[in-house]
Amino acid sequence: MEENFWKQLKRPFFALAPMDDVTDYPFRTMLARHGKPDVMWTEFVSADGLVHPDGLKALLPKLEYDGEQERPIVAQLFSASPEKIRQAAYLIADLGFDGVDINMGCPDRAVNKQGSGAALIKDPTLAKEILIAAKEGVASHHRPIPVSVKTRIGWNQDELETWLPELLSTNPAAITVHARTRKEMSLVPARWDRIACAVEIAKGSGVLIIGNGDVADLADGRVKAKETGADGVMLGRATLGNPWVFNARKNDICVEEKLLALVEHSKLFEQFYGEGHRFDVMRKHYRAYATGFSGAKPLRSTLMESKNAADAERIVAEFLASVGAVA
Repeated sequence: MEENFWKQLKRPFFALAPMDDVTDYPFRTMLARHGKPDVMWTEFVSADGLVHPDGLKALLPKLEYDGEQERPIVAQLFSASPEKIRQAAYLIADLGFDGVDINMGCPDRAVNKQGSGAALIKDPTLAKEILIAAKEGVASHHRPIPVSVKTRIGWNQDELETWLPELLSTNPAAITVHARTRKEMSLVPARWDRIACAVEIAKGSGVLIIGNGDVADLADGRVKAKETGADGVMLGRATLGNPWVFNARKNDICVEEKLLALVEHSKLFEQFYGEGHRFDVMRKHYRAYATGFSGAKPLRSTLMESKNAADAERIVAEFLASVGAVA
């Protein structure tokens, strides 16, 4: 019998958006410690790579999670091959995840060139085959898990009224709708009126609709959910530099607290990946943590030179000492 956590969630629920090179184990650990969302999402992972003997070992770190702190947690896959998705979905169930999500919204050219991500919007037949294959994959496991999908409202233009019914016909547990087209990337405001349309289109299907795009915080998400009728709201960029974003009881974050979180995040990153492993990945996080206060710009510039967590900790300590705070 399928273990469908989606049915247990109070509405509206709030989810962490899957973001490549962002929503890794250290990042999700920060959220779990400081303000856990209702649903966690991994960064996206290539199904083709997962089912390849040489790719599995390299990709498994992307699927590392804490079974006590992070549940429910959903692993996201991308591929243009139904068979690879079928095999990878079974593996995701075998790894103990609570759900598997199929990426049909990524606008990255390299991903789209493979026929996957948002490119599947242009091929509804293949998109449906992939969702069905994912469901077959998890159904063959002794612990079946629900299949969901994340997509956009269209490729070059808004085609929600024709695209969404195609997905609904496969009866996924949930559909996350990013309220922009692939062409628009994140360059225009998300159109949440289209989320309301998605809710209307899905009415009576039993499929949950999750709205995504330009959600500033929980309060903004609650407003958007109420206005559109969305079952859930997904936050992406708003989570960067703000591990408290899902914590309704934590509103006022002082500079010292933000910077100490930056150090904590740096240490988690280094502990997980090992010293010297692509520490430049932390730069995007430093830009997000070190912003919105006096002296933030020169601090960011100095942090960009960090080679390891010790560098970041020293730089933060020196900054806090210079402004009279104690690290």
